[in-house]
Amino acid sequence: MTLLDYLIIAGYFVFSIGIAIFYSKRSGKDMNEFFLSGRNLPWYLAGLSMVATTFAADTPLAVTELVARNGISGNWVWWNFLFGGMLTVFFFARLWRRAGIMTEAEFAEIRYAGKPARFLRGFRAVYLGLFMNVIIMGWVNKAMISVLTGMFGIPEGEVIFYVFGCMLLVAVYSALSGLWGVVVTDAFQFFIAMFGCIVLAVLVVNSSQIGGMSGLQEKLGDRPFLLDFFPQISSGASTITGIFSLSIVSFLAYIGIQWWASWYPGAEPGGGGYIAQRMMSAKDEKHSLYATLFFQVAHYAIRPWPWIITALATLIIYPDLGADDKKMGFIYAMNDFLPSGLKGLMVAAFFAAYMSTIATQLNWGSSYVMNDLYRRFMKPAADEKHYVKVSRVFTLLLMIVSVIVTLFIDRISGAWEFILECGAGVGGVLILRWFWWRVNAWSEIAALVTPFVVYPVVKMMGVQFPESLFYIVGINTVVWVAVTYLTKPEPEEKLISFYKRVYPGGRLWADYAKKSGITEKTGLFSVMFVNWLAGVVFVYSILFGTGYLLFSEIGKGLLYLSVGISAFLIVNRNLSRTGWEKLGS
Repeated sequence: MTLLDYLIIAGYFVFSIGIAIFYSKRSGKDMNEFFLSGRNLPWYLAGLSMVATTFAADTPLAVTELVARNGISGNWVWWNFLFGGMLTVFFFARLWRRAGIMTEAEFAEIRYAGKPARFLRGFRAVYLGLFMNVIIMGWVNKAMISVLTGMFGIPEGEVIFYVFGCMLLVAVYSALSGLWGVVVTDAFQFFIAMFGCIVLAVLVVNSSQIGGMSGLQEKLGDRPFLLDFFPQISSGASTITGIFSLSIVSFLAYIGIQWWASWYPGAEPGGGGYIAQRMMSAKDEKHSLYATLFFQVAHYAIRPWPWIITALATLIIYPDLGADDKKMGFIYAMNDFLPSGLKGLMVAAFFAAYMSTIATQLNWGSSYVMNDLYRRFMKPAADEKHYVKVSRVFTLLLMIVSVIVTLFIDRISGAWEFILECGAGVGGVLILRWFWWRVNAWSEIAALVTPFVVYPVVKMMGVQFPESLFYIVGINTVVWVAVTYLTKPEPEEKLISFYKRVYPGGRLWADYAKKSGITEKTGLFSVMFVNWLAGVVFVYSILFGTGYLLFSEIGKGLLYLSVGISAFLIVNRNLSRTGWEKLGS
């Protein structure tokens, strides 16, 4: 690191703080501005913010580890979430914007009635805004500690203070600027992070050790499985024996269960969390849908390849790294191949990735604590200025709690698996609560609580992730469906009120549509289903088509890209023909 590198990093921090100061006055007007940007975000800012938030400091390291262990196809661990992401785009984005609420937790009281609804709202505020949120921030902090330790050689006991200092800075600018500042900073941070990762990939793959993409393929010729986009399926357990082998059980867990059944930040079934926050902050339903669509394309089709190429190159350059150190190959490549100036830019890019995620988690988490606990149950009649001040205090308090949690996290992947398992089986009710009138507050409560009862039993049986999903999801689904039928449905007036407000449409709401005096427009659900399938084909085709072109398989690359373009034209035509009227109009 030279003086130029440190100046670039300092310039990045100064610019980020400048954005926060610029938006501080606007965010201080009221809660709507602080947490939802006045519901006036254009699709490109909302979409960029979603992508930037999912690009944390741990992401390139995690991809490097996946590729080192299982090859390119190891990324199906997270590529499978596209199925749920596209479901959110076409079935839920407009509904979230139409609901007119501030947080996902607030949804409980527009959909359900009485004490169970109030309890569910408060419970979700604590469960998501505090419990899950601080675990997420804890593993992001842990990843940033690994980055700085590998980059500068500072002992972990010392570097932790630098990370917490950075987090304090993020908490301050999040508290000052509200969502407007977070979103604009996200866009700036995303472009820095992507540019840095692309430059690194180009420099590493064209180094003398690799010799370009052809050299990369040649040097990995003794391990061709590393370059496979799709896994070879076996009936045995997952192994790393020279040929990547993914058990049928594991593959089915990822493709058949995980994407719709488990709660995971940024990939919530039916939308939720900070993704729902961005959808609710969009200018209108059209901007909400386009923002979420852009997120899926950028997240799955555009962003992965620089990470993957660098990861493959590190297997050749650093062959002696142990299994637990494979992810650090990315950091070592930064140290060894980036010249002065670019090295500082790449460190700034990691800070950008880290800060965009933490800023969103702080703003989103404090919105739950503020709107769904403090304002709803503790002080419901205060003025907006008071709520904004308290929101800023909650932002700083969340930062402190997450720092404490970070000290107890040893393994990033362990925290990731824990969240997936503790949210297993919740997805069904989160999706159906929009489209099936019979789902009630007790259904959702049962779905949230059951995994915490089943999880320790499954672990005592010795069942490990992802096979554990079959047990937890299966039991949880049986429990919440049984609870649904054993408890009373929501009052008719509440169901009619919800239908008039959100217009979810569909046959399961047909009786309440008639009672609401609304004539259903037929055929829209069929169109949305076609759009969902076409959207999935579009993104996967762009992802694989780009990959084949990078590896000089021009025929396959052009074929995949052609299929992707055709799928996109189907989506574009359907959106143009159906328009943007409400589903029930």
